[in-house]
Amino acid sequence: MDFVLDAIDRRILRELQKDATIPILELAGIVGLSQTPCWKRVKRLTDAGVILGRVALLDRTKLDLGLAVFVSVRTSRHDQEWLDAFASAASSMPEVVEFYRLSGDTDYLLKVLVKDISAYDIFYRRLIAAVPLSDVSSAFAMEQIKSTTALPV
Repeated sequence: MDFVLDAIDRRILRELQKDATIPILELAGIVGLSQTPCWKRVKRLTDAGVILGRVALLDRTKLDLGLAVFVSVRTSRHDQEWLDAFASAASSMPEVVEFYRLSGDTDYLLKVLVKDISAYDIFYRRLIAAVPLSDVSSAFAMEQIKSTTALPV
């Protein structure tokens, strides 16, 4: 990383991860700066790409997305054409909220949020129709013990 964070930058980032809507004046007071220098630091962190954006965090259960499924995918194809097709298909499915390429026995891992098993079955059928897959395995989350968007800065 070419961008060096000092202690104040890290405090700003921790506070913004707690509440991105915090007014600059309040944030400045918490991190020990006046308003203008604090605003300049937030702008610098944003311009440098450290702060990617500001979002609203939603309660998935209140949106009827109570079932979290971790989908492990194995494939016998590892060429760029297949990967592009699979990445495009999986990324276009709104149920897929996280998507990783892995090392080890599993090639790809998707985190999928749906209403229930029936909704997952509909998703699953769309997924396996999108591109040829060697193996698809699904693990249904029984309980969410920890979930955070905050990075350890």
